[in-house]
Amino acid sequence: MQALPGFRDFYPLDMAKRNYLFSTLRRVVLSYGFVEVDGPTLEGGDLYRKKGGDELAEQLYQFTDKGGREVAMRPEMTLTVARMAARSERHYRKPMKWFSIGSFFRYERQQRGRLREFSQLNCDLIGEASPAADAELLALVIDCLRAFGFGPRDFVVRLSNRMAWLRFCRGKGIRVEQIEGFLQEVDKMDRYPAGEISKKFAKFGTSLQAVRDFVESKDSTYFSAVLDDLSARGLSEYVEIDLGIVRGLLYYTGIVFEVFDRRKCLRAIAGGGRYDQLVSAVSSSRVMLPAIGFGIGDVVLGKLIEAVPVAVEKMRVALESRPGCEVFVVIAEENRRRQALQVVQLLREGGKSVDFSLGVVRIEKQFRHAQQLGARHIVVVGREWPQVKLQRSAFHEVSVCPYEKLAEHLKTEHSFAFQ
Repeated sequence: MQALPGFRDFYPLDMAKRNYLFSTLRRVVLSYGFVEVDGPTLEGGDLYRKKGGDELAEQLYQFTDKGGREVAMRPEMTLTVARMAARSERHYRKPMKWFSIGSFFRYERQQRGRLREFSQLNCDLIGEASPAADAELLALVIDCLRAFGFGPRDFVVRLSNRMAWLRFCRGKGIRVEQIEGFLQEVDKMDRYPAGEISKKFAKFGTSLQAVRDFVESKDSTYFSAVLDDLSARGLSEYVEIDLGIVRGLLYYTGIVFEVFDRRKCLRAIAGGGRYDQLVSAVSSSRVMLPAIGFGIGDVVLGKLIEAVPVAVEKMRVALESRPGCEVFVVIAEENRRRQALQVVQLLREGGKSVDFSLGVVRIEKQFRHAQQLGARHIVVVGREWPQVKLQRSAFHEVSVCPYEKLAEHLKTEHSFAFQ
């Protein structure tokens, strides 16, 4: 039996790598003053079908539950955050700086960097419409990636603005009800031959050349305040204007951005933008809150780490230094197992990570097991009881102490080993 297509099993090393990714991201996000939230994995299907646009609706894992409700497994977090904010915003000081880490599901074609289940960091700044809020989110996504050892030669934030595209649409006579469909075609135009995409644009009364000219103009009208803010932080080299970024979701209203590797080998590493109307739409106009957010998925981020030697080394060091087995208790004589269990419990209650052999195992094999686990200390329970032998590893000098003072002995004479 295997996992379903697009879903993953996480063995110990896989889980350690994923924990490294999100513990690193969590540390950066907390340094920006964000607080953690979460929502349900299952939502009403209408939340995505009516507010997320056609593309998102087509990717839903949806079904009718036993209560007859049309439900869907969450494909993203923004709509859930908007619903939560609309319901409870009066209880929180603005702006609300929220983040979450969770699993998401999209039924779409699998390809490199895209699976049907993925884990993602989401960050949302709600209740502030200024360019300073835009710059704060952009700085955060940049610092999230810098934390893994990436520099300006490794990734770039490509910055665009939906308002610029709305002005383009008005200038070309594209009707309001056509704008969503048009922008979705712009978002996909690099995936199709020029002749095919030209025919698609012709249906909206414009041409491929007109779209390309607009993209290449790099109009900075909408970005000056944000770019000045990032320049003051020393982060401007990570950002480029690219009007070809439009983001396919219906709810974006202002600045939008995607993060790519400089070598252009991967899908977008992260993406997001401003969604000033979404909280109002979710609350039937009862709550008006501007907002901006982004998401970073674990799949593409993991691929980028594998491609950059500095990031690989940084992860290796982190994985090797992660907490493991601090103490392994060797049962030198089986008739002392009861006393050994007493030692195990004593040390665990003292906050130590302790392991031992559950079955009857030769003493040599127990020492090998301790080495394989990377145990920092070995405690031998045998004929010396109520004293025990203590050594830092299988090949280090042995000392002896009463078992009641073992924890104290570890703390005073060997405390450096637990730092």
